Amino acid sequence: MAENISGKKVAFLLTDGVEQLELTSPWQAVTEAGGQPTLIAPSSGRLQGFNGTDKADTFRVDLTVAEANAADFDALVIPGGVVNADHLRVDKDAQRFTRDFFEQHKPVASICHGPWLLIDAGVVQGRNVTSYHTLATDLKNAGANWSDQEVVVDQGLVTSRNPGDLPAFCSALLEEIREGQHAGQTA
Repeated sequence: MAENISGKKVAFLLTDGVEQLELTSPWQAVTEAGGQPTLIAPSSGRLQGFNGTDKADTFRVDLTVAEANAADFDALVIPGGVVNADHLRVDKDAQRFTRDFFEQHKPVASICHGPWLLIDAGVVQGRNVTSYHTLATDLKNAGANWSDQEVVVDQGLVTSRNPGDLPAFCSALLEEIREGQHAGQTA
């Protein structure tokens, strides 16, 4: 990766049921670009990743979302996975943590089903986004401008549709982190 984000701290917010590749690919991109990823979840311990509907690896939680503070990070990544996204979207601490990144004008990247959390965090009104196609109506009903594209970047908000979009997603994520805060990134 051409981007250098040395010293940037990147929060990865997820829970059980995360689509493994949507966690590991951006995590690797952040690490290779010099960033420092942190796994944040509603509960401590280990999380179960999935490859589609098959169990995959488990991942150690670094910090619970109730303990996490957006001010300690430069960006947020929200991987997908239906179960992961469905559980995160109703977690009040996850909603608060996500909204705080928008209020602090920091980059946020979400892929596949991850944008469900953006709806419940109240941060998609008027924003240009994409997602897994089954979320299109939900995002439009929440006031987002949804389009079927590999990656959509809107003032620090990066969204993509599925694991096939990960190269473009990771590239855009790193660019937005390198650029830093965006005035148009608001809750």
